Amino acid sequence: MGASFHMSLPCLSVKGTESFYVDNVGASLGRKTQNWVDINLFGNQITFIKAEKFSFNSPNYVFEGKILPSFHFGIIVDLKEWEQVYERLKNQKLDLVTQATFLEGKAGEHVSFFIKDPNDYMLEFKSFKNSESIFKK
Repeated sequence: MGASFHMSLPCLSVKGTESFYVDNVGASLGRKTQNWVDINLFGNQITFIKAEKFSFNSPNYVFEGKILPSFHFGIIVDLKEWEQVYERLKNQKLDLVTQATFLEGKAGEHVSFFIKDPNDYMLEFKSFKNSESIFKK
Protein backbone atom coordinates (compact mmCIF):
# COMPACT_ATOMS: atom_id res chain seq x y z
CA MET A 1 0.00 0.00 0.00
CA GLY A 2 1.30 3.45 -0.89
CA ALA A 3 0.98 6.40 1.46
CA SER A 4 -2.52 7.72 1.96
CA PHE A 5 -3.70 10.71 3.92
CA HIS A 6 -6.28 11.04 6.68
CA MET A 7 -8.11 14.26 7.37
CA SER A 8 -10.82 14.97 9.91
CA LEU A 9 -13.28 17.82 9.34
CA PRO A 10 -16.43 19.06 11.03
CA CYS A 11 -19.74 18.64 9.20
CA LEU A 12 -23.27 19.93 9.64
CA SER A 13 -25.02 16.70 8.63
CA VAL A 14 -23.45 13.24 8.63
CA LYS A 15 -26.22 11.91 6.37
CA GLY A 16 -26.01 14.80 3.89
CA THR A 17 -22.22 14.61 3.78
CA GLU A 18 -22.28 10.84 3.24
CA SER A 19 -24.83 11.21 0.44
CA PHE A 20 -22.81 13.89 -1.36
CA TYR A 21 -19.51 11.99 -1.30
CA VAL A 22 -20.92 8.53 -2.00
CA ASP A 23 -23.86 9.28 -4.33
CA ASN A 24 -22.51 12.35 -6.16
CA VAL A 25 -18.72 12.13 -6.10
CA GLY A 26 -18.54 8.32 -6.26
CA ALA A 27 -16.45 7.79 -3.12
CA SER A 28 -17.05 4.73 -0.97
CA LEU A 29 -18.32 4.53 2.57
CA GLY A 30 -16.14 3.42 5.45
CA ARG A 31 -17.12 3.11 9.10
CA LYS A 32 -19.82 5.36 10.50
CA THR A 33 -21.83 6.18 13.58
CA GLN A 34 -24.56 8.75 14.24
CA ASN A 35 -21.89 11.39 14.87
CA TRP A 36 -19.22 10.69 12.24
CA VAL A 37 -18.58 9.01 8.90
CA ASP A 38 -15.39 7.80 7.17
CA ILE A 39 -15.28 8.45 3.43
CA ASN A 40 -12.82 6.60 1.19
CA LEU A 41 -11.86 9.21 -1.41
CA PHE A 42 -9.56 7.42 -3.86
CA GLY A 43 -7.86 5.48 -1.07
CA ASN A 44 -7.65 8.43 1.33
CA GLN A 45 -9.65 8.63 4.55
CA ILE A 46 -11.70 11.71 5.31
CA THR A 47 -13.58 11.58 8.59
CA PHE A 48 -16.48 14.02 8.89
CA ILE A 49 -17.61 14.65 12.46
CA LYS A 50 -20.98 16.23 13.30
CA ALA A 51 -20.44 19.68 14.74
CA GLU A 52 -22.27 22.89 15.42
CA LYS A 53 -22.14 25.65 12.86
CA PHE A 54 -18.54 26.47 11.93
CA SER A 55 -16.77 28.75 9.50
CA PHE A 56 -13.56 28.66 7.53
CA ASN A 57 -13.93 32.11 6.05
CA SER A 58 -10.72 32.91 4.25
CA PRO A 59 -10.14 35.30 1.42
CA ASN A 60 -9.88 33.92 -2.08
CA TYR A 61 -6.77 34.40 -4.16
CA VAL A 62 -6.06 34.91 -7.84
CA PHE A 63 -3.91 32.43 -9.77
CA GLU A 64 -3.38 32.86 -13.50
CA GLY A 65 -6.38 35.18 -13.65
CA LYS A 66 -8.77 32.77 -11.90
CA ILE A 67 -10.31 33.42 -8.48
CA LEU A 68 -9.67 30.36 -6.30
CA PRO A 69 -10.66 29.50 -2.73
CA SER A 70 -7.76 29.74 -0.31
CA PHE A 71 -9.30 27.09 1.97
CA HIS A 72 -9.87 23.88 0.06
CA PHE A 73 -8.72 20.29 -0.16
CA GLY A 74 -8.52 17.98 -3.10
CA ILE A 75 -7.45 14.82 -4.79
CA ILE A 76 -5.00 14.24 -7.65
CA VAL A 77 -6.12 11.60 -10.15
CA ASP A 78 -5.09 10.54 -13.64
CA LEU A 79 -6.74 12.32 -16.59
CA LYS A 80 -9.15 9.49 -17.41
CA GLU A 81 -10.45 9.41 -13.82
CA TRP A 82 -10.59 13.24 -13.73
CA GLU A 83 -12.70 13.30 -16.90
CA GLN A 84 -15.05 10.62 -15.53
CA VAL A 85 -15.58 12.47 -12.23
CA TYR A 86 -16.02 15.80 -14.05
CA GLU A 87 -18.64 14.36 -16.43
CA ARG A 88 -20.48 12.52 -13.61
CA LEU A 89 -20.77 15.70 -11.54
CA LYS A 90 -21.60 17.89 -14.56
CA ASN A 91 -24.35 15.46 -15.64
CA GLN A 92 -25.86 15.72 -12.15
CA LYS A 93 -26.14 19.47 -12.79
CA LEU A 94 -24.00 20.25 -9.73
CA ASP A 95 -22.30 23.63 -9.57
CA LEU A 96 -18.73 23.03 -10.75
CA VAL A 97 -16.38 25.95 -10.22
CA THR A 98 -13.29 27.09 -12.12
CA GLN A 99 -12.68 24.27 -14.57
CA ALA A 100 -9.36 25.31 -16.10
CA THR A 101 -5.85 24.36 -17.14
CA PHE A 102 -3.16 25.91 -14.95
CA LEU A 103 0.56 26.40 -15.62
CA GLU A 104 0.05 25.53 -19.29
CA GLY A 105 3.33 24.64 -20.97
CA LYS A 106 5.20 24.81 -17.64
CA ALA A 107 6.28 22.38 -14.93
CA GLY A 108 3.20 21.48 -12.94
CA GLU A 109 0.69 21.87 -15.80
CA HIS A 110 -2.66 20.49 -14.67
CA VAL A 111 -6.40 20.61 -15.22
CA SER A 112 -8.54 21.38 -12.22
CA PHE A 113 -12.09 22.00 -11.06
CA PHE A 114 -13.77 22.65 -7.73
CA ILE A 115 -17.12 21.65 -6.28
CA LYS A 116 -18.67 22.76 -3.01
CA ASP A 117 -19.79 20.00 -0.63
CA PRO A 118 -22.81 20.28 1.74
CA ASN A 119 -20.57 21.76 4.46
CA ASP A 120 -19.31 24.59 2.18
CA TYR A 121 -15.89 22.94 1.74
CA MET A 122 -14.38 23.41 -1.67
CA LEU A 123 -13.22 20.05 -3.02
CA GLU A 124 -10.69 20.21 -5.86
CA PHE A 125 -10.04 17.52 -8.44
CA LYS A 126 -6.84 17.90 -10.42
CA SER A 127 -4.88 15.92 -12.96
CA PHE A 128 -1.30 16.70 -13.91
CA LYS A 129 -0.15 16.46 -17.51
CA ASN A 130 2.98 14.76 -16.17
CA SER A 131 2.56 13.14 -12.76
CA GLU A 132 6.28 13.52 -12.10
CA SER A 133 5.89 17.31 -12.16
CA ILE A 134 3.54 17.52 -9.17
CA PHE A 135 6.27 18.98 -6.95
CA LYS A 136 8.62 20.22 -9.67
CA LYS A 137 9.66 23.89 -9.44
